[in-house]
Amino acid sequence: MKTIFNKNILILFILLTSAFGAYAQSTVVRGTVTDAKTKEPMPFVTVVFTGSTDGISTDNQGKYHIATKDNYSQIRVSFVGYKTVVQTIEPGKEQVINIALSEDRQVLSEVVIKSGKKTRYRNKNNPAVELIRQVIAHKDKNRLENYDYAEYKQYELMNFYLSNLSEKFKSKRIFKNYKFLFREQDSTAIGGKTLLPIYMEEKLSQNYYRKAPVAKKQVIEASKQVKYDENFIDNKGLSSYFNRMYQDINIYDNNISLVTNQLLSPIADHAPDFYKFFITDTIKDQTPQLIELSFTPRNTNDLLFEGKLYVTMDGNYAIENAVLTVNKNINLNFVRQMQTVLTFEKNADGKYHLSQSDLKMEFGLSKNKGGGIYGERKVILNNFLVNAPRPKETYDGPSQVFAMNSDNKDDRYWLQSRPDTLAADKASIYKNIDSLQALPSVKRTMDLVTLFLAGYKNYGPFEMGPASTFYSFNPVEGFRARLGGRTTPELSKRYYFETYGAYGTRDQQFKYFLSTTYSLNDKSIYSFPQSYLRASYQHDTKIPGQELQFVQEDNFLLSFKRGANDMWLYNDILRLDYVHEYENHFSYKLGFKKWGQSPAGALFFQDLVGNNLNNVNRVNTTELSLELRYAPHETFYQGKLYRVPIINSYPIFTLRYNQGIKDLFSGSYNYQSVTGNISKRFYLSQLGYTDVIAEGNYTFGKVPFPLLDIAHANQTYSLQLESYNLMNFQEFVSDHYASINIDHNFNGFFFNKVPLLKKLKLREIIDFKALWGGVRSENNPANDPSLLRFPSSSTGVPITYALNKGPYMEGSVGVGNIFKLIRVDLVRRFSYLDHPEVAQWGIRTRVKFDF
Repeated sequence: MKTIFNKNILILFILLTSAFGAYAQSTVVRGTVTDAKTKEPMPFVTVVFTGSTDGISTDNQGKYHIATKDNYSQIRVSFVGYKTVVQTIEPGKEQVINIALSEDRQVLSEVVIKSGKKTRYRNKNNPAVELIRQVIAHKDKNRLENYDYAEYKQYELMNFYLSNLSEKFKSKRIFKNYKFLFREQDSTAIGGKTLLPIYMEEKLSQNYYRKAPVAKKQVIEASKQVKYDENFIDNKGLSSYFNRMYQDINIYDNNISLVTNQLLSPIADHAPDFYKFFITDTIKDQTPQLIELSFTPRNTNDLLFEGKLYVTMDGNYAIENAVLTVNKNINLNFVRQMQTVLTFEKNADGKYHLSQSDLKMEFGLSKNKGGGIYGERKVILNNFLVNAPRPKETYDGPSQVFAMNSDNKDDRYWLQSRPDTLAADKASIYKNIDSLQALPSVKRTMDLVTLFLAGYKNYGPFEMGPASTFYSFNPVEGFRARLGGRTTPELSKRYYFETYGAYGTRDQQFKYFLSTTYSLNDKSIYSFPQSYLRASYQHDTKIPGQELQFVQEDNFLLSFKRGANDMWLYNDILRLDYVHEYENHFSYKLGFKKWGQSPAGALFFQDLVGNNLNNVNRVNTTELSLELRYAPHETFYQGKLYRVPIINSYPIFTLRYNQGIKDLFSGSYNYQSVTGNISKRFYLSQLGYTDVIAEGNYTFGKVPFPLLDIAHANQTYSLQLESYNLMNFQEFVSDHYASINIDHNFNGFFFNKVPLLKKLKLREIIDFKALWGGVRSENNPANDPSLLRFPSSSTGVPITYALNKGPYMEGSVGVGNIFKLIRVDLVRRFSYLDHPEVAQWGIRTRVKFDF
């Protein structure tokens, strides 16, 4: 036994000695390749040992690391358009060699073929197109989804800066002692010369993929971001918004999300129909050999990329590197420059996976001058492992989860865990922005911005607003003055109070509102996920059936309306609500509502007593409600008044149930109402996108018309996407209905082909709405004198109807992106044209910030 043991020790010693000797004799060369002129790092540069086929490409930071056991004495560094550098090395040693490449002005940047007539680009018999068709044919095999299982570590770094800043801005007094905040870079780089950091975020995660059943899971192990004062900015929403704008770019997808649009991938199934492809270089001095494939849009105004692909010639036809940019003429608002660099590494099975991506974009109101915003998102993937299944629990649950204490990792943890060294100027951003926002002048600026955008003026524990509701007018109240506000987390994170008072000069009545909210999860009630109890009481006016999106009903701009607008309600509403949201974006809401409705203006509640009309002063109801909502992968920015959705391709489901209870707190009616709603955006590649909303409702029981569904009409001159823009207020009521709302934006697909229009970057839009419904005989006042009559005008002409002649329909054609902000629609009403005071045509406008 001892002899065997000694032999094993001897064998192990010989193996270790041999291995150490081999390692000691290895030649290891690493370093960084930069542009000699700009000093910027150069990705995708080829580095090989001279006389061999052993080579690699530099990463996004221009770094390389190459090793061999053979006795080579030189490395060769080459890149298209630059002079090749041959550098002597010392065999058998580890060494650092940095290389600066100079432009080779004798290298042709393109091949020009001259003949008696201009050569027309064609797909047929084009070797570049044949190559891209091979890439398309093999892309399913090169996707992550081709594996049964896959997992990897991921590091994300996101930075945002104020960019292209002038010396005048830099010299402002508020920065007198903070010159160190500014970052200088070469003027040829994206973002301009002078930058001021405004945001930074880092994330470390472990990611898992399973093919069947399909599951993707991201476990955030550590996260860190710049934190702003919650009185001004929703930090979580800000992170969601930036991550939505700077999404992962998967070149193997047919469509690639960029800001709020989707661009056709250069290797999409139909890419040769929209792109031109050119073989511009063959890289033979590395294994496998690469073909450099340049591409550009057939129409430079279309939402398409341009750039270069590096295709492996090993039978995989995989993408090893990709550089994507956009043409300056593209119909994409506010984007000055964009560049993304993708790097792929070879797995043990010969396939390639994404190892690094670097997306850079600069935004500005003007594409050519002035300050802007520059952002960069870098993603590094490592520890890639395939076909190693994990227990079922690994893949279960939400697609993204945060590990415990993921946001409390110290600097030492980050220093040890980052896969790449964080530059000193970036490492100091967290601390510098904390210092910056502590400046009184910056706080004053944030205060003014909040007042302008959100309408609230902050006074510490209390904020006054919204400013847009301080003054308005309508036919019932005359001139209406309103003043209100609410508490902030500075007073309490658990208790919130909101109130306002209003007075109308014509009706000479005071209106008021008071609510108190108790947060159950020790978070702001404006932060996700919400969990709170709220009690409120409101005495105020309302237009029956009017439902507005992202705007207060007494907003000054909505004071201007078309047609008759003198039938209103005085509402007295006592509400108790419990709201609970989950991280997976499922939520439920339990409610109690005691509602008293009294007619106002020219509206009367009347029933028949004998043969005479009898005025009813008030309709009282007591109602219990339940609302279920599921919005998978939903993202939004939480504003002071509303959540502003960041629309994606996932549907949103809502189900509401209301139960009216007679004799409970003076309730006069028993009834049940069920409403279901589904909304979704469909992306149609080059043809733009379609927003679809489908809704249905059924009301059980016998109820008067104020408790029926009153269709959402719009008598303002603004375009409201979820209302009927040529329908009059209270024109239609139903106790059962179904509706469809389709709004399609072509994103300039047709206008970009018209020479006189494409420079304006206008976008064509079509819209269609239809509403089917009816009133059962038991709820028709013509069949029952005890029911309230449908409203009529002062001359006795009916103005409220059931949908008994088929659906109400309207459509519109619109031109969007006027001055990058305005949409104008010509609206056409198709049915019920014989009703009084209706318009068959109308022009409506909408202001929308969109990329």
